[in-house]
Amino acid sequence: MRKIMKNVIFTFLILLLGLYTALLTYLHFFASGDRDFSGEWTTQLAMTQQAAVTALDWLQEIEGGSVSLEEMESSMQGLTIEVSLTMEQTERMAGTFQCGIRADSYEACRQAAYEAFAESFRTLLGERLRMAGYAGSTDQEAVEALVAGEFGVSTVSYLMEYGPVLLPSLEELQGQYEGSGTYEVEAGVLRRRFEDGSTVITKEEYYIRKDDALILTGEADSEDGKSFSGRYPVVYRGEPLQP
Repeated sequence: MRKIMKNVIFTFLILLLGLYTALLTYLHFFASGDRDFSGEWTTQLAMTQQAAVTALDWLQEIEGGSVSLEEMESSMQGLTIEVSLTMEQTERMAGTFQCGIRADSYEACRQAAYEAFAESFRTLLGERLRMAGYAGSTDQEAVEALVAGEFGVSTVSYLMEYGPVLLPSLEELQGQYEGSGTYEVEAGVLRRRFEDGSTVITKEEYYIRKDDALILTGEADSEDGKSFSGRYPVVYRGEPLQP
């Protein structure tokens, strides 16, 4: 009888050890990876639609032709501004963060937006010149020379100075995305506390954490618990965490 009890206890301990090992393996390779946010994350803010709509509205106000929104978006496709998010886990499900707009990315996006807009503007200006009976060349190069001769600057510079504001200002975007402070994770919600001196602003967002992606799907501060504005989802990418 004693031998049977020993065998039962030994078998139970083996099974318990196996379950414990399996649990540790799961936590190490799956759960911990989904909960540890440490790393360098980046996302790309899509600016094409906003820039295209703004440019088209301006052209319509000056009766600048019949270009469509689809054509304008096609000429401005791929406009993005990079946002970086650095997170460091200092304790279980919590840590510190720092988020900011890359200024060089903003300037590159702004330049690309106005260059694309300038091309459409030159095309429409060439059409207007032909309709007015202009006999000279109205290709891109010729119209650019006419603009430079008339205004003393390039088409891009002219539109930047006197045309529409195609993108939100860098300061406006910094106000929306930049900041630092502490974060904590609870029940599928990422809670970030932006600390600026004595001022603390808390932002709560639903998230999905999978492999090299951190996806913020919506704000978690509305009455129904779900608020999905036009900026969501925001997909951050980062290097997989090293074990």
